[in-house]
Amino acid sequence: MPLKPEDKTAIIAQLRKSLSKCCPPMVVSKDTEDTLELIGNKPVPYGSKKKIVPGMYFASFVARKDSVSLYFFAIYFHAKDYEKTIPNLGKVLKGKTCFIFKKPEQVFAKELDAMLKQGVKAWKKNGYMK
Repeated sequence: MPLKPEDKTAIIAQLRKSLSKCCPPMVVSKDTEDTLELIGNKPVPYGSKKKIVPGMYFASFVARKDSVSLYFFAIYFHAKDYEKTIPNLGKVLKGKTCFIFKKPEQVFAKELDAMLKQGVKAWKKNGYMK
């Protein structure tokens, strides 16, 4: 079932607000009406060939027809560290790094902000940030 336009707008607004709190130190690498992508602020080697990328991917959201997806890469490395931080958001976590929001009430702002803050600390600790 398609997402109502007002619900989509509310979800995007909250995700944009929370992700924007990470900038700086994160850097916006893509910003459109339905997408926002953040990367670290330090060039780092990536992949098997250790190609230097402008910043390690951190998080993004993408609006779809029936939902809004939030991809949060830091949780991939440290999933156990986030379990206590996101008891309610964990219910919409599909797979390892993707949160699927179909209703505005599924976006728990305090948990989202805490999760992102914890992710920024992890990026600094792992050397992906200046």
